[in-house]
Amino acid sequence: MQQTQSEKLKVPGGGGGGSRERDPFNFTDLGIRLIGLAIIDALALWFAASIYSRENSPVIPIVLLLVTALINYIFLSKRLYPVRWLAPGLVMLLLMVIYPVGYNIYISFTTNNNGHALDKEQVVSQLQQATFGLTYELTAYRNASQQYKIILKDSKTGQYLIGDQSGVQPYTPPGGTVPNNIDDFTKLSPFVVAGQAATINKLNIQYNGLPIVVTSGSQATASSPKYTYDAASDKLTDNETKTVFSPVNGNFVSADGKTVLTPGFSYFAGFENYAKVFTSGDITGPFVGVFIWTFVFAFFSVFLTFSVGLGMALVLNDDGLPLRTLWRVLLFIPYTIPAFISSLVWAGLFSLYGPVDTLSKSLFGGGFSWFSDPNAAKVMLLFVNTWLGYPYMMLICLGALQSIPADIYEAATIDGANRVQKFFSLTLPLLLVSVGPLLIGSFAFNFNNFGIIQLITQGGPADPTTTTPAGRTDILISYTYRLAFGTGKGQDLGLAATISLFIFIIIAAITTFSFRYTKQLEEVLN
Repeated sequence: MQQTQSEKLKVPGGGGGGSRERDPFNFTDLGIRLIGLAIIDALALWFAASIYSRENSPVIPIVLLLVTALINYIFLSKRLYPVRWLAPGLVMLLLMVIYPVGYNIYISFTTNNNGHALDKEQVVSQLQQATFGLTYELTAYRNASQQYKIILKDSKTGQYLIGDQSGVQPYTPPGGTVPNNIDDFTKLSPFVVAGQAATINKLNIQYNGLPIVVTSGSQATASSPKYTYDAASDKLTDNETKTVFSPVNGNFVSADGKTVLTPGFSYFAGFENYAKVFTSGDITGPFVGVFIWTFVFAFFSVFLTFSVGLGMALVLNDDGLPLRTLWRVLLFIPYTIPAFISSLVWAGLFSLYGPVDTLSKSLFGGGFSWFSDPNAAKVMLLFVNTWLGYPYMMLICLGALQSIPADIYEAATIDGANRVQKFFSLTLPLLLVSVGPLLIGSFAFNFNNFGIIQLITQGGPADPTTTTPAGRTDILISYTYRLAFGTGKGQDLGLAATISLFIFIIIAAITTFSFRYTKQLEEVLN
C-alpha cells in the first residue's frame, strides 16, 4: 500500500499522542545547521576569551558558554525541533532584558559611584603607576657625534649634578652658572630638548639607582614607583613613607585610618544603597512630592491624550463630516514630527515673550510664569504631552470604533437609548476592551517619560526646600538621574540602580493590576 505524505510526517502532540517522524536523514539541513553552529561557537569562544582577558572573571564567560552549549543542543536535538524557532527570541530576551535587569540588581548592591567606579585590579594598577622623587632644572648638551650630556640643578638645595649614560656625579659650574659649552658639547635650547626627550630617556641615565627622566625642555625627575602591591597580603606599601595600606570598604586605608588613597574601588555594600533611600534626608525629603507628581503626570497624560484622541476619532468616524480624509491627515501631523523637535519648539513657544506667553498676557493680564511657577510648568508639560500623544490615541480609537458592529447601536436605539447612554454603555466599554492594554502601556511610558521633562523644564523650577538637585516638575526617573549625575559630585550608579529597581517594582505592580482589571472587564462584557 502506498504511504501518504501525512503518514510520513507526524506532528508531535497531535491527536492520538503521535510523534514527529522526519525524513531519515537530510544532509543539506544538517550541513546548514553545523555551519551555523560552528560560526556561533567560534564567536562565543572568541567573545568569552576576550571578556575573561579584560575582566579576569570567569562568571560571564561561563554563562556565555553554557548558553552557547544550550543553543547547540536545541539545534541538534530532534525532540526540541519546535524550540528552534523560539531560540533567537529567547537569546535576545536573555541579552536585552534578563541580563540588564540582573546586572542592574548587582550594581544596586555595590558602591559604584564617582570615587569607586573602578574595580580593585584597576585601582591597584593605577596606583602602581604613581612615582616619587626629586625634580631638577635641566640643561642638556649635545656634540657632533650625537652624544648627550646633562646638568641638573636641585630646585630646593641649589646643588648641581652632571652626567651622561655612564652615570651622574656632583658638579660645580664655573662662575655659578651653567656654561654654554662643555668641551665639545653645545648647550641646547629648551625647545630642542623637548623634541629630543625620548632619545635622552633611552640613555637610561641614573642617579643613586633612580632613572633620570626628561619631562620637558627644562625639567627632569629622578623617580621610582611610589607604591608596591603584595597580592598575598592584599596590601599596598608606600615606598617613600613606608606606610602600609589595607583595603577597607572600597579604599586603601593606612593602619591609623588617617590616610585614604584615591581613587577607591567598587565593592559589595549589601543593602547600603537601599537603606540610604529611606534614611538619607537629602534623598527621601523631596521623594514624596516627586512620587505623587509622577502618578499625576502619568495619569493625566493618559487621560488627556485618550480623551482628545477619542473625541477626534468620534468626529472623524462620522460619515457626514466633509473633507474627512483631509482632517485625518492634518490631525495626524503632530505624530509625524519627532517628539524631541516638537518639545523644543513648544519650549520656545512658552518661553518669555514667546507667542504663548504673549497670548496669555493679552488674555489674562499678567500672564503665567511658565518656567518659574511650579503649577504653570506642570500644566505646560501636560499640554505639550497631550499634543504629542493624542494622534496615536486617535488612530487606535478610530480603528476600534470601525470594528464595533452597527447593529448593537440599532438595537440600543430601538430600546430608547440616547447618544450619551450609547457612548457610556456601549462605545466606551467596547473600546476599553481593545485599547485597555495600550492605555496601560501608555501609562508605563509616561511614568518614565524622561525626554519631555529634560527637554522642556530640566525638572525645574528648583525645589527650595531641599539641598538635592530635585525640581518641582521632576518625575521619578528624572529625579533618579539628577541624584545619580546632577549632584556635582560625579556619578553614583549604585544609588541610581537602586531607585530604578523601585520604579520597576511600581510599574510591575500597576501593570499587573491593570491587566487583571481589563481581563475582568472583558469577562463582564462577554
